[in-house]
Amino acid sequence: MSSPDLSAAVAVPPGSGAPADATGSGALLAPVLHAVRAFGRHRAGGRAVVLIDGPSGAGKSTLADALVTAWPGPVAPTMVRLDDIYPGWAGLEAAIEHIRTQVLVPRRDGAPARWRRFDWGREAAAEWHAVPADRPLIVEGCGTLARAHESVSDVRVWLDADDGIRKQRALARDGGVFEAHWDQWQQDWAGYRDRETPERQATVRLLATPPRSGPQSAAADTPWNPAENASPQ
Repeated sequence: MSSPDLSAAVAVPPGSGAPADATGSGALLAPVLHAVRAFGRHRAGGRAVVLIDGPSGAGKSTLADALVTAWPGPVAPTMVRLDDIYPGWAGLEAAIEHIRTQVLVPRRDGAPARWRRFDWGREAAAEWHAVPADRPLIVEGCGTLARAHESVSDVRVWLDADDGIRKQRALARDGGVFEAHWDQWQQDWAGYRDRETPERQATVRLLATPPRSGPQSAAADTPWNPAENASPQ
């Protein structure tokens, strides 16, 4: 997952005009927290479902981690990452279906929800993980804002970034593993985006910008995580 500099970003809430410059560590997080707090006033606020989508390298994982840390409710949310679910490099559509049928729909219907991890090292399905019904839920990853997920979620975040910068971030974090699969993943992603228009499902839209020092620093500030050496996000 990418780790952009959150101190240099522009936040674009739905319905706003041209984005204004925003600085400070909460530039991306603030509008998401606002949306979560607003939903918290509803009857189901303590079980809110937040989806975070956007292209590879935009910073979804970093934003999701920050949201967990700053969560405004008394109960910390459960985190589910599609990075742990994609069944291989061609697994975008399968993961979208999996999160809908195994997590989001059962959770809405009051049935047990769970997801199955994909072991990238063994290239095989691994263990199942239960999703508690009595806690808020954050799901982050490419594909979370499919149209079918709109009715089974509460806060939907779209996070985008400059194509060149996000590619640099994505390829820098895994020691080159992603580079061989970049074109395939981007083709599948483009198909998903054309078909599902995920931005339109968003209740909060954000644009991550590069650090003030430029794209080279963006890549340098994103160290390789061996645990992520085989994942498309």
